[in-house]
Amino acid sequence: MKRSTFVEIKITNMLKFTFLIRKTTGMSKEDFIDYHRNHHAPLFMSIPESKQYVKKYVVSHPKIIEGFPLPAYDGITDIYFASMNDFNSFFASENYKQKVHPDESNFIDLNDVVTLVSDEVVVVD
Repeated sequence: MKRSTFVEIKITNMLKFTFLIRKTTGMSKEDFIDYHRNHHAPLFMSIPESKQYVKKYVVSHPKIIEGFPLPAYDGITDIYFASMNDFNSFFASENYKQKVHPDESNFIDLNDVVTLVSDEVVVVD
């Protein structure tokens, strides 16, 4: 790969798991965003495995901007792990399975989730 002399490229060496999610039927977008940010995210971070295995955790919600198409999804969750072993250990943990996972169906349509796995390259930071 040829590198530009004008752009510094930083490879993070982490695996990024992106989940594109839709709200449950009947939930308003405002309630979905509030639940995701103020209930589920703190719950996710409350288990010890989050501090042990998760390197970065980001929740995002699309903004409606005139002239742009309406977003296809209601939210995005990005979770970064150092390795597949860390990913597997996190999602196999009893705390995740008993505390965090059951909460997901309270606000996410679990039949309509898109998952992407990527290695992130930061071009500008």
